[in-house]
Amino acid sequence: MCLLKEKCKSIIKREGINLQSSIDYDVNGEVHTLSIESIIDSFMEASDDSKEIFFEALKTSLDTKENGINDFFENMGQLLLMTHLSNKFE
Repeated sequence: MCLLKEKCKSIIKREGINLQSSIDYDVNGEVHTLSIESIIDSFMEASDDSKEIFFEALKTSLDTKENGINDFFENMGQLLLMTHLSNKFE
């Protein structure tokens, strides 16, 4: 398994966050749910540079104010979902 993926998951566990925690996104009245683990797994399928950027951004989110890591995963999940939906309609 990818070393960066394991590092990301280790950080999440160390922060006391369950990898199966999920975030709901309402898109035009349809609810889409992504788990923290699925967000990490999806980004770890990207290029090596993208993986490194994701990892560095995750570490930076830990240094921000109270909701940094929560906001990080909400935004990353939203990016994944919007990318998926836009590809679906091409």
